[in-house]
Amino acid sequence: MTDVLTEKNWAGNHTYRARIERVRSVEHLQDVVAAAPRVRALGSRHSFTDITDITDADDGVLVSLAELPTTVDVDPASRTARVTGRAAYGDVATQLQAAGWALGNLASLPHISVAGAVATGTHGSGVENGSLAAAVASVDFVGPDGGLRTVSRGDADFEGSIVSLGALGVVTALTLDIEPTYDVRQDVYTGLGWDALAENVDAITRSAYSVSLFTRWADAGIEQVWRKSRVDEAPVHLHGALPATRTLHMLEGAPTGSVTEQGGVFGPWLERLPHFRMEFTPSRGEELQSEYLLPRADALTAIERLRALGPRMAPVLQVCELRTVAADQHWLSSSYGHDVLGVHFTWLRDEQRVYAVLPAIEDALLPLGARPHWGKCFVAEADVIAPLYPRMADFRALRDRVDPDRVFGNAWLDRVIG
Repeated sequence: MTDVLTEKNWAGNHTYRARIERVRSVEHLQDVVAAAPRVRALGSRHSFTDITDITDADDGVLVSLAELPTTVDVDPASRTARVTGRAAYGDVATQLQAAGWALGNLASLPHISVAGAVATGTHGSGVENGSLAAAVASVDFVGPDGGLRTVSRGDADFEGSIVSLGALGVVTALTLDIEPTYDVRQDVYTGLGWDALAENVDAITRSAYSVSLFTRWADAGIEQVWRKSRVDEAPVHLHGALPATRTLHMLEGAPTGSVTEQGGVFGPWLERLPHFRMEFTPSRGEELQSEYLLPRADALTAIERLRALGPRMAPVLQVCELRTVAADQHWLSSSYGHDVLGVHFTWLRDEQRVYAVLPAIEDALLPLGARPHWGKCFVAEADVIAPLYPRMADFRALRDRVDPDRVFGNAWLDRVIG
């Protein structure tokens, strides 16, 4: 089944330029890939750029795996689950929970596809929690000739193949580390001042299993602190911040029915670790996003620089979220080699004004070693990005070996990888 060219990404700011083929099976996908000169895969379409797109001039095809089933096969002995790549994390989590199992972490949105989130280095939060890619034990690809191959933990190519930006093939399945199911409580605090954050940033970000700090970079400081805990606890003294007295949304005036339960009430992990409920549109739907992830050691310097940019960002900024992610060894991961602070911007859907402010943010953060989130809005290109990744040359060599004819290439990869 082939669609006409009217489909957009989740945010509605990008219209896909090539035909979209909805594959019905892995075998169908193999045939499509083998026959096309250029192929890119569509996941949940939560990226905000042309990362997954190609032009019709390439005579290529965008493949959608949306019609493939979501399957979750648990192996209790190895404590892993094999899941289909098109599956959304929320659907995988529901099946795992029913079987008595869980993932160690989730992103703020359960709506995103497993394959797409892993390929772009997407993450949740927690000083001891790695990105979603850190939970991957193996991945199955359809390669440029339509053949199937599997890369597993311990293989020579593994650490270059997981956060791969769709450049090494179409992912059909992944094997994820799992653990027995657990409960989480979510407590929200308000009114954390800048001075209190500066003096206690490590203690605050370590105060729960997962911690998110929301700000608009004004004098009010950190307006909300969302703490997700796996243990029961007495009310925490959070350096002057006070427990919220009602359910809050991080976006001013947004309906609170879409956020996961707060108020310190324990519930299943999949109903607390994300910020948003699976059955609702997250945030407001019409928005742009950017994120930069920098060494935790430079967190306070980054915060001071962004505070200075606050007035410039204010006209297009809805909210900014600060989160921590533990180091990993995936070559193109934003947390490769060191623990990071993620600075996530939710913007108004106004591309002209957002892209006008991004250069100033990158001038402030990239000299600190900040790496842009691959799936979000940024302006840096390959010459600036490559020095931020010590294994970039190795990834380019891997890509040359796996896909020498650039079947899985596109203009976005040309700009940011080279």
